[in-house]
Amino acid sequence: MARDRESEDKMSDTENKPQSETETPEDETVNSATAAGSDSETEAEVELDPVLKLTAELDSMRDKLMRALAEADNARKRATRDVADARSYAVSSFAKDMLDVSDNLARAMASADEAALADVPDSVKNLVEGVAMTEKALISKMERHGVKKVDPQPGDTFDPHKHQAVAQIPSDHGAGKIAHVMQTGFVIADRTLRAAMVAVSSGPAAGDGDASGGSGGNVDVKA
Repeated sequence: MARDRESEDKMSDTENKPQSETETPEDETVNSATAAGSDSETEAEVELDPVLKLTAELDSMRDKLMRALAEADNARKRATRDVADARSYAVSSFAKDMLDVSDNLARAMASADEAALADVPDSVKNLVEGVAMTEKALISKMERHGVKKVDPQPGDTFDPHKHQAVAQIPSDHGAGKIAHVMQTGFVIADRTLRAAMVAVSSGPAAGDGDASGGSGGNVDVKA
């Protein structure tokens, strides 16, 4: 009976032992192999890290290079545009000063009546011809430097970029057309140096013309 009780106690102790204490040599071999595999993977990752780092640095340098090239190209385009603008508009200030001279010559020629000139001495006629030639020469020289005269005529379409409306009056011209020119304008290259001063037509006066003409209403004269 004592032997049977000792046998039962030993079996009970064996069942109550932790699993780690009851592992077989085969289990230890499997665990060792798993640990060895994990160590190998870790070493492979460590070996790949420098490659990934160099790849990231290469991508960063490539991105910086592309940005630098784009900035250099934009700077070159800006410099080219600035040079072109300087070449085209360098005479803007001088041209504005010369507009007064052109206006005075134009007024002098407008005051010369052909009928009145028929009875004047030749010296006066020569003076008038000289003024006319001076005006033409001045306009020609200004055009050579990109400054062109804007001389609209009654009936032309109003352009707010080149014309300045100082009044809106009824006329025989359609609404929105130029009715009267008060002062010529000038442009330099594609910019307005001085807008031509004009009066814009609002259409025939009330009671004049047919019903289709109408008064024309208000015309937008803002650029």
